Amino acid sequence: MDDVPPRTPAGHRIVAAAEELFYHRGITAVGVDLIAEHSGVTKRTLYNQFGSKDQLVAIYLAERDRRWRSAVRAAVAACADSAEAVTAPFDALRTWSEHNTRGCAFVNALAELPDPSHPAYRVATDQKRWLLNLFEELATAAGCPDPGVLAIRLLVLHEGALATQPLSLDTLTESTDLARTLVRAGTLPRR
Repeated sequence: MDDVPPRTPAGHRIVAAAEELFYHRGITAVGVDLIAEHSGVTKRTLYNQFGSKDQLVAIYLAERDRRWRSAVRAAVAACADSAEAVTAPFDALRTWSEHNTRGCAFVNALAELPDPSHPAYRVATDQKRWLLNLFEELATAAGCPDPGVLAIRLLVLHEGALATQPLSLDTLTESTDLARTLVRAGTLPRR
């Protein structure tokens, strides 16, 4: 996805329409006819710009991933200390969730596209691996013992909060509190 040529105005409209439709209606429920209609282009233009629906799905997820990573990095950068930074992805999720109420686009995509050879599958799984690795890096920087184990626990809490988001339960507050408790327990000075 890194060597994608610059997008035309029509290409930007197509990606915006695809994102809105894929996220709110589901990937398999949305066809290229509907995307073309919503973006004000012909199917031919859509195919000329992106080649296939599969490629467009991968681009949709890559764009979301780019924005999500930027939000998380900003939340990490805003932290006062390294221990606080470990749970910054939970803070980023709270802000992100204000406008993304259907849960995780990546988990939703994996549920709809279980084939590992689909170009979007790699984008979705890479996003989860990135978050796991980030938790481990942040936990290491904060001096937490067993940062790999803590990273897995934090990822499970984070993903659980995302998965329950469409249920209108505030599991994010409890998950964030538990994450902070886990980090504090690992960063407190030992006697």
